[in-house]
Amino acid sequence: MTEVIERPTQTDEGAVHILWMNGGLSCDGDSVALTAATQPSIEEIVLGALPGLPKIAVHWPLIDFECGPEQGADTFIEWWHKADRGELEPFVLVVEGSIPNEAIKPEGYWCGFGNNPMTGQPMTTSEWLDRLAPKATAVLAVGTCATYGGIHAMSGNPTGAMGVPDYLGWDWKSKAGLPIVCVPGCPIHPDNLAETITYLLYQVAGQAPMIPLDEALRPRWLFGATVHEGCDRAGYYEQGDFATEYGSPTCIVKLGCWGPVVKCNVPKRGWINGVGGCPNVGGICIGCTMPGFPDKFMPFMDEPPGAKLSSRGSTIYGKAVKRLRGVTESTLDKEPRWRTKGPDLKTGFTKTW
Repeated sequence: MTEVIERPTQTDEGAVHILWMNGGLSCDGDSVALTAATQPSIEEIVLGALPGLPKIAVHWPLIDFECGPEQGADTFIEWWHKADRGELEPFVLVVEGSIPNEAIKPEGYWCGFGNNPMTGQPMTTSEWLDRLAPKATAVLAVGTCATYGGIHAMSGNPTGAMGVPDYLGWDWKSKAGLPIVCVPGCPIHPDNLAETITYLLYQVAGQAPMIPLDEALRPRWLFGATVHEGCDRAGYYEQGDFATEYGSPTCIVKLGCWGPVVKCNVPKRGWINGVGGCPNVGGICIGCTMPGFPDKFMPFMDEPPGAKLSSRGSTIYGKAVKRLRGVTESTLDKEPRWRTKGPDLKTGFTKTW
């Protein structure tokens, strides 16, 4: 007799659904990055292992093991059609990849996600945004492509690519009154994304206040400081000690690092489990979390224009500061004179017996 094993299915009863759409112009690097999250991990989110987290149903191509494109326990794209018909409530729409402008060509399409069951033809990414954004409790743009257009939106591109805020409008609000939440990065920082997803889920459950965002719609607690302010190399900048080649532990601004003006927490947080991160491992910051990326940060390997003046000034006064600190350091690196072997006390103590 053959034993029948029942597979678990994702139900929509009482769950907050996460619809992850990776149909934009993208390399799927942000999806891959999330698999490395540890604070919290995607497994903890999906399994509801965090206290107070609502029941979650995640529809994400990387982990939706029970679905196939057109077969399996469920047709994967059917969850999107359910949301479009108003059968999923509430749901968070996650968008990965930039949104091309489908209106700038006479035929064809730039990118799509699944097929229209009425026509059998592909449904464009922008059509899904038009249909689902007004019905979503929250819209989360993940990665620099989805947030600000990224590589695909650089000058000279033929697609007219843009980020979700450009497409929906920077002042757009969901039906729950939430603005678009942008978590940039190329790729995105794993824990930054996992933290933001968790915050939104707690907010949907009524257990967190309005998510604090900056003017670029980024979470303030993640993007409130610059790379430079959290960088292990920042002290070298102050002392005018700059690297002239890769492999040096000193400041890498002259090699092309934009850290002093880029809002990102990677140096302080590390990449995975607190380890790694661009300048931490000797790589320059190229500004991938900023709305001006990549155009305003190119060419990447040249010293940033603003750094030329500031680094020269730092070199002049920094060397003087470093010498003065060297004098102080040499005196502090020795024991006090009274710590000597012998019968005499040299600390200024007066015997009373």
